[in-house]
Amino acid sequence: MNNMEKEFKSGFITIIGRPNVGKSTFLNQVVGQKIAIMSDKAQTTRNTIQGVITTDEAQMIFIDTPGIHKPKHRLGDFMMKVATNTLHEVDLILFMVNATESFGRGEEFILEKLKGVKTPVFLIINKIDLVHPDELFTIISQYKDKFSFAEIVPISALQGNNVEHLLQVIKDYLPVGPQFYPSDQVTDHPERFIIAELIREKVLQLTHEEIPHSIAVIIEKIEKPSENEKLNVMAAIVVERSSQKGIIIGKQGSMLKEIGKRARRDIENLLGSKVYLELWVKVQKDWRNKAIFLKEFGYRDDEY
Repeated sequence: MNNMEKEFKSGFITIIGRPNVGKSTFLNQVVGQKIAIMSDKAQTTRNTIQGVITTDEAQMIFIDTPGIHKPKHRLGDFMMKVATNTLHEVDLILFMVNATESFGRGEEFILEKLKGVKTPVFLIINKIDLVHPDELFTIISQYKDKFSFAEIVPISALQGNNVEHLLQVIKDYLPVGPQFYPSDQVTDHPERFIIAELIREKVLQLTHEEIPHSIAVIIEKIEKPSENEKLNVMAAIVVERSSQKGIIIGKQGSMLKEIGKRARRDIENLLGSKVYLELWVKVQKDWRNKAIFLKEFGYRDDEY
C-alpha cells in the first residue's frame, strides 16, 4: 500500500463550459500566474491553453478549451472542433457551470456532447461566492439527474474557495504516469502566444461593446538588441473594419496608448524584465471567414 501511495500520478484535464463561466479565472487561480486571458465578455479564449501544476505526488495538465457553443462562422467551427476533440483524449473532464445562471439550452447542448464520452466528468459549480448556500442544493438538483457525474464540486475560482479540495479530488482520479513537463513550467504555450493574449485582453476590456471579438493580435517581432536593453515587442492588432481601427486608436492615439500601457505592465510581470511595446492597428476585412487568414493568425485546424 505504501508503495502504491508513492507512485507518481499524471494526467490531462480539460475544462469545458459555456463561454464566461470562469474557466480562465480557474486556470489562473490554480496555476497562480496570469496565463489565460480574463475578460467579462463571452468567447475570449481561442487556442487550447495548458496550465501545468506539479506537486511531489502528481502533475495535472489543464486544458482550457474554447467555450462549447453553436458555431456561427468559420472561426466558430474551428473552435467547436478543438473543444469537442479534446474530450476523447483526456483523463478527466471538468464541466464548469455558473452558479448564478440556471440550467439552459447551452448546458443541454454540452451534456449532449458528453453523452458518448467514456472519460469521467466532474460538475464544477463556479461562482458560489455570489449565491446563498441554500441555492446550491437547487443548482445541484437541476443537474444531477441529467448526467452521471463522477463528482460534483462547488467552488469559487475568483476567491479560491474549495479549489484545493478540487485539486485533491482530481489527483485521486488521475492514473499513475510520468512527469510530462519540468516542475517549474506552468504552460506549454510559447511566451509569444501569451503576450498576444494579454494585449487582446486589454483591447476587449477598454473598448467594451464597440469592439466585438473580430480582432486578432499578431506578434510581429520580439527582440532584445543587447543584454542591458529593454525587450522590444512589436505587435499588430487586426480588425475587420476601418471604423474599428478608429475606435482602437482613439482620439489622438489615446486608446492605443492606454492599451499599450496596461499590456506592457502585464507582459513585464510575465517575463520579469523591462519591455518596450510597439502596437499598431491594421484592417483585414472579414478575416474570420477566410481560411487563409485563420491559418496566418495561428488557428490551424490540421493540428487537431
